[in-house]
Amino acid sequence: MEIIKHNLDSWELKVKQKNQWTVPVSSEEIQNARMGDWSIIVTATKPVPKEWFPELSEKNVLCLASGGGQQGPVLAAAGANVTVLDFSESQLEQDRFVAERDSLPIRTVLGSMTDLSMFDSESFDLIVHPVSNLFVPDIQPVWQEAYRVLKSGGIMISGFMNPAFYLFDWEMEEKGILQVKHTLPYSELDYASEEEIVRTGVSLEFGHTLEQQMGGQIRAGFMIGGFYEDSFGGKRLLDRYANSFIATRAIKL
Repeated sequence: MEIIKHNLDSWELKVKQKNQWTVPVSSEEIQNARMGDWSIIVTATKPVPKEWFPELSEKNVLCLASGGGQQGPVLAAAGANVTVLDFSESQLEQDRFVAERDSLPIRTVLGSMTDLSMFDSESFDLIVHPVSNLFVPDIQPVWQEAYRVLKSGGIMISGFMNPAFYLFDWEMEEKGILQVKHTLPYSELDYASEEEIVRTGVSLEFGHTLEQQMGGQIRAGFMIGGFYEDSFGGKRLLDRYANSFIATRAIKL
């Protein structure tokens, strides 16, 4: 099926529904960032450690598959030259809204995380890539392209799903039972027909293995120089037993 088109339609709907990842930051948060008081998340709840970032002033930052008016505007207010790439025009509109509201110079680009051909090699000092590669079946092109467009010594901060999250039966979890149902790597296409997926309208997700996530970054040429885990903040049953998110800090040597 047309995976990208299906997920694009899903995110356009999420913006209309004011999903939490589509709601822009406030003017107060932007003002605080201008004064040096800022943080962003690339997982669900835990802020990225401040020491993971380079000095942002005049640095070229790519917010990769990161529309929604959240990470990009904060980093721009902190002094970075920010480009936000996303496949959803509505998500990019959230960034443009904050940019106009708070007089921020943010560049928005419509495109896929797997193809950064619109950018020259070694264009960016920092890439911020919040949880989003679950929406593409093959993530190695994401890591390869990120490596290409980063400058030598550049940093990529990524958030992604712990593959263990995809092991369990979603319907049973809602009933308070964690029951293993799925194999890894996970694809919704293995458990539901194309007709069912289109009818429900939910995003089509792929649960990539740690070898594909972290090993893929290493194969692209990165050195992993930071790691932490995060949860849904107690909102999911799995939070009682394991973390569902991982964040890495990768360096282009």
